[in-house]
Amino acid sequence: MRAAPAKGAAPAKATSAEAAEAARLARLEAQYAPVDLKVDLSALPEGERRALSKLVEASRIVDALFLRQAWAGNEATLLRLAADGTPLGRARLAYFLRNKGPWDRLDHDRPFLPGAPEKPPAGTFYPATASKAEVRAWLDGLPEARRGEAAGFFSVVRRGPSGLAAVPYSQEYQPELAEMARLLREAAGLTADRTLAAYLSARAEAFLSDDYYQSDLAWMELDSAVEPTIGPYETYEDGWFSLKAAFEAFVCVRDEAETRKLARLSSELQDIEDHLPIEDAWKRKLGALAPISVVNQLLAAGDAARGVTTAAFNLPNDERVVAQKGSKRVMLRNVQEAKFQKVLLPIGRLALSQADQARVDFDAFFTHVLMHELVHGLGPHRVAGSDRPVRQALEEAYGAMEEAKADAAGLFAMQRLVDRGVLPRQLEQSMYLTFLAGAFRTLRFGMNEAHGKGMALQVNWLLDRGAFVERPDGTFGVDAAKVKEAVAGLSREIMTLQAKGDLEAARAWLARDGVLRPGVARVIERARGVPVDIAPRFVTAEALERAGR
Repeated sequence: MRAAPAKGAAPAKATSAEAAEAARLARLEAQYAPVDLKVDLSALPEGERRALSKLVEASRIVDALFLRQAWAGNEATLLRLAADGTPLGRARLAYFLRNKGPWDRLDHDRPFLPGAPEKPPAGTFYPATASKAEVRAWLDGLPEARRGEAAGFFSVVRRGPSGLAAVPYSQEYQPELAEMARLLREAAGLTADRTLAAYLSARAEAFLSDDYYQSDLAWMELDSAVEPTIGPYETYEDGWFSLKAAFEAFVCVRDEAETRKLARLSSELQDIEDHLPIEDAWKRKLGALAPISVVNQLLAAGDAARGVTTAAFNLPNDERVVAQKGSKRVMLRNVQEAKFQKVLLPIGRLALSQADQARVDFDAFFTHVLMHELVHGLGPHRVAGSDRPVRQALEEAYGAMEEAKADAAGLFAMQRLVDRGVLPRQLEQSMYLTFLAGAFRTLRFGMNEAHGKGMALQVNWLLDRGAFVERPDGTFGVDAAKVKEAVAGLSREIMTLQAKGDLEAARAWLARDGVLRPGVARVIERARGVPVDIAPRFVTAEALERAGR
């Protein structure tokens, strides 16, 4: 990094090497297609709009928390980049913010800043001086009562005078969480919606107590035009054990009409669970609630806004809440429409024959994303014959296996709903081809990422069984006579592995099939000029911030 010019001096002219590096970073940033995410707030009362403004403010703090969780050097690096006003400095800052760190999440976490280390697989959740083996041995040696906290979502592990110890998030991130709690309480006081106020108040208390149970219950019961999700949730950044939750935020407004259309699918979940292609002993009775909410997004932050943009999510992850209430699926409709138009359709034109391209359909894409999220809540969540969560048993392999399960079993569930007349029969003509086109979209996320690696495993399984076929002209298609059975078999294989908690089998399968085969790689190479994902510009959220100043 060049030193800043002296005060009053003209900026030094960029060298050819700096100009070339700035151009390279601009090309990397161009992998993300800019999209303005606008949300109509005109129907919201003034109090709800003011509450939204407070939630946007709290979400900016989430970004800072996530940077700390991903790497201890992120904050200092951000400050250094922000002070560099040269073209190269601005390009580096833009890509740093896109990836929430100095590693390209689309390129196997390769560092793109000079001097940046390899991405720490365990983030900052564990001591930098500790090894995975040391932490595992420490966790295994703890009494059961202490192990629950140490291995829980909401604590970090630190080294003290007496050795390793669990430190709760409320202590580790105290200043930020106190400020977020204040903002959420203010938002709760502004809204007239009882369920929104209850969630925000409970979540504010959870930030200070580390007990998120009641606030997760309140989130499940949320029935508001304003739909926020804020807190520590997903565990992908914990590349050692998938135990520790990273902070994220989604600030959204519900699409009432689309939500009503999909509400009836909640009642189908028990039937889908009962007919999963696995042993009956591994099937469960589901919680009473399984709400589906279709929303338009104003803002995403933290773990929800790094690299590839989230299109939908299924929460909470607390097994106690899932057992009691089920889980909620939130569909980000404006995000999904942007992804379909900017990425999936152009990929389909490269990967599929001209005849098949005409059958790629947004309704099939949207419905599969929904079923993917629904199926996250189905199937084995604990190792058979034990109380051990599958997440813990599969460690670093969990993310890719769970995403593959949700994709494959999501297709299986769609087929069952079509066969029963719950979904229209014509969907069968487009769902498998749309999934195939979408598979190439997901594979471009990279093999270091759970969704990308899990998709490679699926594509290779379906190719090996003739359900997907590679044609002589380099395009791919679907064999309608084989695809249903192959999808059911893939769903069975993944969920059986999960039920058994077979970590070594998961690792071996991902090592063998979590790769790009030559024909697939050639399609991805042809798609080099197509955006990999979208770059949302949160114009409505920014307008709220300006109005609040």
